[in-house]
Amino acid sequence: MHNERLFPYGHARDADWRTALSSTLEMAGPRVRGGTLGFLYVSDSFESDLPEILSVLREETGVPHWTGCVGIGICATAQEYLNEPALALMVTDFPETAFHLFAGLEPYQPGEELAMGEADHPSYFAIVHGDSQTPDLPDLVRDFAGKMSSGFITGGISSSRANGAQLADKVVHGGLSGVTFSAKIAIVTRLTQGCSPIGPIHQIAEAKSNVIARLDERPALDVFYEEIGDILSRDLQRAAGFIFVALPVKNDDRGDYVVRNLLGIDIDRKLLAIGEYIETGQSLMFCKRDGSTAREDLERMLTEIIRLVGGRGIRGGLYFSCLGRGEGLFGPDSMELRIIQERLGDFPLVGFFANGEISHDKIYGYTGVLTLFLDAPVS
Repeated sequence: MHNERLFPYGHARDADWRTALSSTLEMAGPRVRGGTLGFLYVSDSFESDLPEILSVLREETGVPHWTGCVGIGICATAQEYLNEPALALMVTDFPETAFHLFAGLEPYQPGEELAMGEADHPSYFAIVHGDSQTPDLPDLVRDFAGKMSSGFITGGISSSRANGAQLADKVVHGGLSGVTFSAKIAIVTRLTQGCSPIGPIHQIAEAKSNVIARLDERPALDVFYEEIGDILSRDLQRAAGFIFVALPVKNDDRGDYVVRNLLGIDIDRKLLAIGEYIETGQSLMFCKRDGSTAREDLERMLTEIIRLVGGRGIRGGLYFSCLGRGEGLFGPDSMELRIIQERLGDFPLVGFFANGEISHDKIYGYTGVLTLFLDAPVS
């Protein structure tokens, strides 16, 4: 990757963060010193070292602004690091008037226009990192996306066995943090699903909180048994790791849906509990985690991305994939990330395996969200 238009980037694994960072910076090369904004993703085993990592990075590179977070797994070009100490970074050269970092539960008050540095451009798009412990995080994501002139944000919920630290020029916790961009930055993004529907769309006829009593005027558990079949019905523990609930996104012409876990089954009262608050009248499908259909959908997304990119060059990208994907869904040898490289070519890519993926204005599960920075403005 010697094209000067490509963003400098690097990644490495090592039990010692100093060694990993040194190898990463060596891979990135001297061009990092001309950067303005860096993306940094580190294994959760380095979480307590993050303030020092950031300090060394600033000293070594001179890059003033950094965003990112910790993850149980780290993504890079054709390489995943899952459950091992590693870090990955990418440095951009965007004008400092074209982006703005933020942090906190409520980064902007309702009705407040998002300033874009000195130029005061309206915020068009954002890359965000979230904390799963934040109350009403889905509402915060939706409201924040609504403040973008595109209505669109992408990102992921930090995954960690510690505190889920995020970066926004310093180490932060809670809510959302990240970076907003003006429309001068050329960006394309798409989402790929990791679960596929196994039956028709049902109407929730009776529900309270996250518990469903009736689907299509029938006991919810009867409908569930009918769709998953006899084998899985006799082994509900196996079904719990294989079968999920999909909630169709309203007014979406691409048939998009958000996937949520099955949390519990009440056999006597024929109830289903899911990982989402729902209301009577909502639509629902059952879906399955399946490697072959996940790969097909990844290929579909990449075909769509290629069409959107057109003849423009890719300068770099970010990939936020679910912890339930990776090797468990696509097989060993970083296959999920290799497929992206095979279809789009060799370009700088960093990211992490998330505890929930953010696309448009929603938090998804079992998805992959790819965001690319391009050479020329999107027409």
